[in-house]
Amino acid sequence: MGDLWLLIIISYFLVFFTLKFLFHYWFLPRRIENHFHKQGIKGPKYHFFLGNVKELANLMLKASSQSMPLSHNILPRVLSFYHHWKKIYGGSFLVWFGPTARLTIADPVLIRDIYITKSEYFEKNESPPLVKKLEGDGLLSLKGEKWAHHRKIITPTFHLQNLKLMIPVMARSVGKMLEEWCKMTSMEGKVEIEVSEWFQNLAEDVITHTAFGSSYEDGRAIFQLQSQQMVYATEAYQKVFIPGYRFIPTKKNRISWRLDKEIRKSLLKLIDQRKKNSSDNNSSSSQMSEKNCPNDLLELMIKASSCCCSSSSSSSNSITANDIVEECKAIFFAGKHTTSNLLTWTTILLAMHTQWQEVAREEVLSVCGSRDTPTKDHLPKLKTLGLILNETLRLYPPAVAAIRRAKTDVELGGVIIPKGTELLIPIIAVHHDQELWGHDANEFNPIRFAKGLGHAARHPMAYMPFGLGSRRCVGQNLAILEAKLAIAMILQRFSFDLAPKYEHAPTVQMLLHPQYGAPIVFQKL
Repeated sequence: MGDLWLLIIISYFLVFFTLKFLFHYWFLPRRIENHFHKQGIKGPKYHFFLGNVKELANLMLKASSQSMPLSHNILPRVLSFYHHWKKIYGGSFLVWFGPTARLTIADPVLIRDIYITKSEYFEKNESPPLVKKLEGDGLLSLKGEKWAHHRKIITPTFHLQNLKLMIPVMARSVGKMLEEWCKMTSMEGKVEIEVSEWFQNLAEDVITHTAFGSSYEDGRAIFQLQSQQMVYATEAYQKVFIPGYRFIPTKKNRISWRLDKEIRKSLLKLIDQRKKNSSDNNSSSSQMSEKNCPNDLLELMIKASSCCCSSSSSSSNSITANDIVEECKAIFFAGKHTTSNLLTWTTILLAMHTQWQEVAREEVLSVCGSRDTPTKDHLPKLKTLGLILNETLRLYPPAVAAIRRAKTDVELGGVIIPKGTELLIPIIAVHHDQELWGHDANEFNPIRFAKGLGHAARHPMAYMPFGLGSRRCVGQNLAILEAKLAIAMILQRFSFDLAPKYEHAPTVQMLLHPQYGAPIVFQKL
């Protein structure tokens, strides 16, 4: 009798989990598919369990298998599935990432609704575990009150006035890099350099100063550990199709786990040291002029944690040591890659379009002189260089797409979006849309930004390299300021062209990278 009951219980659970599995992977997707079909939204057919993953993988593999001509028409290579299915289904279609439905939205009017007008109905989707491991559980992934509170604390670090105080520090970092380049030049004054690696090191140096300030040396050691950890985590991310791969104790996974522990331990130790130093030097620090001392991220977070501890703040507003650790990791990940990518693509574009390189150099020499280090007063006057950076971010934005999830059933452009549906905003497709940017949308034309960002396209929401609305990238001022300073100092010292071995192959590895690097030939002026 006991065996019979056991068999009945096992059978019950088998039936229960089978029905749950079928509901999640078959009935619910078909219901969502039919819901959108009735409203005129179509897309590639949903396949049991996999969705459209197989077609997606084949399209991406085919697109990335070879380099492309020196053209900026990169949508077919970078977001191949969107380019392919848009021709069949239009700008808004349903695509399946496994059992998850994603509705593509490329209309700037609807994008404004998602980010601004109806933003309370949408939220940032949860990052995959391996991505979260890289970006940290900080501002990039937080939601609700905790996100708003952290954003309020962190924002002053990236205020333009605060960043301007860092320009001499940034200039020293750029100067050291350029001194190394000069030493590497041949008798003819030429040198071929893979700039993407150098720009990553430069961005690391600057973001370390931004995050740690006076604790720079300790912070650099910690961020070097995080750079190593990123390599292993990225490799695991590329094997994400193997279920549970990140939990398998492979040699590289064990190294990644050890590095994560070391990073956390080192950051917590540094936080304790800074807290102790702050209390010991409280009286003397209050006498320092804040006008001459930039606010670093670590100091602001520690001050906020002290304030929260001493007041009756809610648990969502409390700042813990772990929060500070995660924010440091997040700022390092985003700050390093966003800025280095902008520098890399700007250099590639100026090497492709040497006429614009000459125009930019003339402006830099006129404003800053041939060797004087650009200052906070010089940089706002470099208008042409600003236009070039804007056009670079349009053609080669760091993130090629963004995803938002409907928190509840919501109407968008006359279509009812069910709760839980993900919306995919193809940023790069919007940035290259001829209906929004004109017939030259795939051409490098910085002058289109001459009347300002809001007037460059036929709709102000058509330009979003750093996102839109309240979740716009907090570090965009740092990225643009650092890029403007670095490119100006390069233009003072070198002319440059693409190396003969350069292959034009933009590809997505979380952010937009040159697949085969960025070898550039520099000639000393």
